[in-house]
Amino acid sequence: MPTHAYVPHAPGYVDNDGPKIVTARFPHEDSFTIGRAEATGAYLGLKAALDRRPSEVHDEVRNATLLGRGGAGFPAGVKWGFMPPGKYPYYLVVNGDESEPGTYKDRLLMERDPHQLIEGCLIACYALGLQQCFLYVRGEMALAQEHIAMALNDAYAKGYVGKNILGTDFSVDIVLTWGAGAYIVGEETALIESLEGNRGMPRLKPPYFPAAIGLYGQPTIVNNVETLSNLPWLMRNGADQYKTYGSDDSPGTRMFAVSGHVRRPGVYEVEQGVTTFRELLYGDNFCQGIRDGHELKMFVPGGGSAPWFFEEQLDLPLEARPVGAAGSMLGSGAIVVMDETTDAVKAALRLVRFYARESCGKCTPCREGTTWEERILQRILDGEGRPSDIDLLLDIADNISPGPYPVAADPDRSLEAIPFPPKQTTICPLGPSSVAPITSTIRRFRHEYEAKITKRDSIPVASAPVVAETVAEEVIA
Repeated sequence: MPTHAYVPHAPGYVDNDGPKIVTARFPHEDSFTIGRAEATGAYLGLKAALDRRPSEVHDEVRNATLLGRGGAGFPAGVKWGFMPPGKYPYYLVVNGDESEPGTYKDRLLMERDPHQLIEGCLIACYALGLQQCFLYVRGEMALAQEHIAMALNDAYAKGYVGKNILGTDFSVDIVLTWGAGAYIVGEETALIESLEGNRGMPRLKPPYFPAAIGLYGQPTIVNNVETLSNLPWLMRNGADQYKTYGSDDSPGTRMFAVSGHVRRPGVYEVEQGVTTFRELLYGDNFCQGIRDGHELKMFVPGGGSAPWFFEEQLDLPLEARPVGAAGSMLGSGAIVVMDETTDAVKAALRLVRFYARESCGKCTPCREGTTWEERILQRILDGEGRPSDIDLLLDIADNISPGPYPVAADPDRSLEAIPFPPKQTTICPLGPSSVAPITSTIRRFRHEYEAKITKRDSIPVASAPVVAETVAEEVIA
């Protein structure tokens, strides 16, 4: 057993008084071991599932309205129903490439409770009638890889994974693999490309919807780590009990990773739809307010790719529909809080630089546009900004993710008309993700951009004849 072990209430996860569906084992320092897992009910959900027909298990997940936790929030049971009949083999791919800035909840699930994840994979495989699962973990998550590998070895030895599981005719193999740390591989088709041994780049959809044409050209379901981690509890307790938590549209709980300028950052499991941003950020049971007595300036509600929110959105519930109607998303379950001391332009550059570095380069608008966004923001912060740079940033944003966006030449174009979900000229959402920090900060803090642009004179440009003569003289020399 590894010598490094978590202690109860270790930094990262914060225990609170709410329901525990996926974090119940977290307070135990040996939560990742099979001994602790079995002592706290591991694989009982699998046994309950095996006592029912696969279709009944599928119906239970559908009836629970188990929403995906990877970003899109699509119901898992409905997604499973997209698998075309008779086109075997089927595959299950677990997306453990948690790469979104500010997000670290899936990493904790993989590190602290790998048996819960493995059990969820087995239940999904049984419901879908497939025999092969690939568990893909982000390259930098060495501890998660180590704990999952140990858990898989123990699960195989105990007969939970492999041939004739628990004495039935149900057999499944789970393959652990990991990437090289590319953000783009978090996109499901890019992850499939990486699994096939190719460079991680997204595929065009259509035709490459994974449920129709996925891994090795076969129907594939791609589910998030937290989504599958809900299945053991759901099988033990049923959909009716699951729906006693959360709201009607978003039942159950969800993990949120809160970072930034709060007094008690960490990962919290909260009820969906009934807990608000204000409760999570200011509640004594949660983050306990903004640090050092400062005021909230802005917060990113769903990972780095989400449009930013401000004080007037604090009373929105943690639920996809109202958050989407307000112009953003819960996304990957990461909330990044920034107080009044934050420079909005620097904060925007920090995220834009990340997306510019992580662009795979397949799409021209993303490959070129994110680079130019970074260069212009850096130019403004270096004191070399031009008066036209703000509208130039919005013009680049419009080419990546069509607006409308307000520009000085057309001030009547409403700031509130920025669409969500965003439109895109790119294959995947990485390009629009780089646009979100720019449009969010310009919409709210345009004056901070203008204050940094001190050069008001025009840029001298030599006339064509002078340039031609200069070049000719250099050639002659």
